[in-house]
Amino acid sequence: MELQSGGKGGREKALVLWLPIDERARSKGGVRMVLDNRYGAFMAPELQVSPLGAGPLDGLDFAVKDVFAVAGHSSSAGNPDWLRTHTASTDHAAAVRRLLLSGASLRGATHTDELMYSLGGENFHYGTPANPKASGRIPGGSSSGSAVAVASGSVDFAMGTDTGGSIRVPSSYCGIYGFRPTHGAVEMEGVIPLSPSFDTVGWMADQAELLYRVGKVLLQGGSEAVNKPMEQIYIATDGWALAGKDNAACLSDALRGLQQGASRSAQIEIAPEGLKSWMNIFRELQGEEIWSTHGEWIEREQPCFGPDIAARLAWASSLQGKNHSRAQMFREEIRSRLRLLLGEAGCMVIPTVPGPAPLRGGDLRQLEINRSGAMMLCCIAGLAGLPQITLPVAGDNGLPIGLSVIGGYGQDLRLLSWINEVWE
Repeated sequence: MELQSGGKGGREKALVLWLPIDERARSKGGVRMVLDNRYGAFMAPELQVSPLGAGPLDGLDFAVKDVFAVAGHSSSAGNPDWLRTHTASTDHAAAVRRLLLSGASLRGATHTDELMYSLGGENFHYGTPANPKASGRIPGGSSSGSAVAVASGSVDFAMGTDTGGSIRVPSSYCGIYGFRPTHGAVEMEGVIPLSPSFDTVGWMADQAELLYRVGKVLLQGGSEAVNKPMEQIYIATDGWALAGKDNAACLSDALRGLQQGASRSAQIEIAPEGLKSWMNIFRELQGEEIWSTHGEWIEREQPCFGPDIAARLAWASSLQGKNHSRAQMFREEIRSRLRLLLGEAGCMVIPTVPGPAPLRGGDLRQLEINRSGAMMLCCIAGLAGLPQITLPVAGDNGLPIGLSVIGGYGQDLRLLSWINEVWE
């Protein structure tokens, strides 16, 4: 497999190595000298930063989505005009520094969708990383490269961002674990923003235990909740209705394992207004913030965007100057409703996305349909600012799908530790 290139300039394909998976790296003094990029996960495979300390992540390596500041590195945000108009960082992002201080090594910057404004992983300029777990299918975005880096075994874990599903969707499509924390639980300092009231720093791994171990390094507070079980599971029926019949059956089998680890479970409809209404509120508030965040740069630099991103940004620009108070009030109502429902010891289980990864190169209309289905599920935690973990499940025909567990506000470590105990 190889990176499918869009061929539109920039720092495109620095190095692609064709190595057997068990020969992904050579070591010299404990430092990896070769990074496996056969799946095109990496924007900058040559980027390396040694640990700044010792701690619980000793001996592990990680990659970062190409939106995290790394001293001396210029982040692309998935767009060559962004790369052209921004200088190299002078320091590490707060989350990157914390990982380095805990003993981990940074190994490469990974591909992202343009300005992080997509859930597909197909970048018009830099191409599409290949999905190691679903040949011929998209990896999901916008943290596409980070998911592929983990799924291919190129690194132990990877950092991404999640605004509307950009950790959860690619993790589901690539068959790995992914975590979006409570909004604000992990510092965003040194990370290129998209929509600040929804942006989160998240991470991916191929083991629940490692996802939890990274969480203990990155999350502030909440240690008193560790090793406390989830007492109540809510099964959101309106969320499950979005999954295809065969995929829902596979996810139901996995759900039973979670139910055995909790005191009780119950079915519930969480969105009497309809999840499509929730998605529309999310899109409106997100779009308005995106243009407020990046509109000045776009108007000044006139960057080139792929057709889907350009259309989305044009729509976002049309939201400026309009009254969004109704949407803001609706978000506050949803936030209060879900936080009260889950409390400290409750969790909600939904499909991460409606089904497996779509085929690569599909028409824009079909991709937008898939995106809308994913957003209806992903907007739940996004609107409420809640932590969510996606768990890998083998779906119909063996294709990866994801089962998600949403925890109570600030209950990130409780959720991670509980999953580490009950999930097999």
